[in-house]
Amino acid sequence: MINNMLRGCAALSLALSPFALPSSAAATPAGYASAAVLNLADAVEQLPLAEESRAGYERESFKHWNRGLDPADGCNTRSEVLLAEAVEAPTVTGGCKLSGGRWKSYYDGQEVNDPAKLDIDHMVPLAEAWNSGASTWTATRREAYANDQDAATSLVAVTARSNRSKSDQDPAEWMPPLPDANCRYVSEWVATKLRWGLAVDQAEADALVVYAEACETTVVHYTPAP
Repeated sequence: MINNMLRGCAALSLALSPFALPSSAAATPAGYASAAVLNLADAVEQLPLAEESRAGYERESFKHWNRGLDPADGCNTRSEVLLAEAVEAPTVTGGCKLSGGRWKSYYDGQEVNDPAKLDIDHMVPLAEAWNSGASTWTATRREAYANDQDAATSLVAVTARSNRSKSDQDPAEWMPPLPDANCRYVSEWVATKLRWGLAVDQAEADALVVYAEACETTVVHYTPAP
């Protein structure tokens, strides 16, 4: 499985310059009041190791989509993420109905002009979150996780096809089909797990170590969830 995931590794360390460590990397980015900034390899080392269990999991245990960041705008979390990530803004009509617009799905590099053809992916899927520690959370915390717009990496608008291919798999089992997306994807996966205090199992940890070695210039920004 690791060999399959290493496709295009020669390009991985060059991918996604916004995540490359700048010369002044000691500074915390503006707006990250209590943010941590770590090299990807160091961030992976911070993840707690634990066996996973899906016992008792139901998708309905994570209430989504809720009324979003601004209950007054009439848009739920899904629509607010679509609006935030649009390359060209869609038209918004009554009841927050979206039409038109343009998005770039970074998992596969596809451009999409119809919001109905996009899924909002939980970077760490709900089932994986349950396996990794969310089974012990309150319903309120699980709802906060499922609708987390306070971290740009938690929810992402991608093609329905790529999201459904991913399903509830971790990086030991699935990576974006676009190799140049891999460093960004792993950094966002790790950031989300650190933000929410979620664990990794051994196979996942091993895969993340391999990617951290390939993505040596990639950094992870995260702020612990309240």
